[in-house]
Amino acid sequence: MANFKSLQMQFLDDLFWMGGGYVLNFSDRTFAQFFKEEIDIDIDHPRWSVEGGSKGKRMRYFLQTAPQPVVVKALRALWDHREVAIERNGQKEGISDIHKKMANLMHSIGGLWELGKPNQPATSAPAQNVSPEAIAGLMTRYKALLDVAPHQRGYDFERFLRDMFNVYGLVARDPFRIRGEQIDGSFQLEGSTYLLEAKWQNRLVDAAALRAFHGKVEEKAAWRRGLFISYSGFTEDGLFAFGRGKKIICMDARDIHETMAYSIPLDRVISEKARQAASNGVIFRRVCDMLEILGK
Repeated sequence: MANFKSLQMQFLDDLFWMGGGYVLNFSDRTFAQFFKEEIDIDIDHPRWSVEGGSKGKRMRYFLQTAPQPVVVKALRALWDHREVAIERNGQKEGISDIHKKMANLMHSIGGLWELGKPNQPATSAPAQNVSPEAIAGLMTRYKALLDVAPHQRGYDFERFLRDMFNVYGLVARDPFRIRGEQIDGSFQLEGSTYLLEAKWQNRLVDAAALRAFHGKVEEKAAWRRGLFISYSGFTEDGLFAFGRGKKIICMDARDIHETMAYSIPLDRVISEKARQAASNGVIFRRVCDMLEILGK
């Protein structure tokens, strides 16, 4: 158990807007859906209602009694949902030194907190302890895709992406699978569930395809994000027409190549792209333009 002290619980009350029995902007339905999808817990079970049935009381009891690793996972997922809610509402952060306070709280229960430090360059360690041999093997397979017949290339690209995500520690929640001309799937990173769409086609992805994918993400729970991988890239007019500040980020063939060539952790690349989208509204910031930020 986390065994939070009273001041820590007061901070969590303020952090997750738990006054009056509420939790963030959840309804009863989305609160249950959040816990089921992100933490695999039935928060409607009577075991969490020992101190009352409101969302806030169930949340407090969960934080005080659930196993420590589960609480850490929940706090990260709740933080991400909070970030989305604040962005959507156009709110300003109302808690001073929030990242310092969150880091202290997480460290007190054996967790780590590295969010909210975008100005610190990343270290240049290999991704998730990925061996150079594993990265070289991925690179060889990636280059070989160019020689595959078009009707087979999509299936090989699907397997490559699945293996690349697994090697970098981003195990898919749903298996990557081909649907028509695209590859669909999902994975988790820093408490967020990302929907994946990938296309290997000659034409550049335009605004219509971006909007269609964004619509899929919007149909899901509010804390979902999206990663659109287009081997051929994206049209400049499409990126401009699509707009800024959306919930999806983009990668192309060059991004994948440079991620492997510079031995940059894939999770770090995706996290930095997400930070750029949240901070600047830029959904497609190339890896080559972020090398200094990424510690390269």
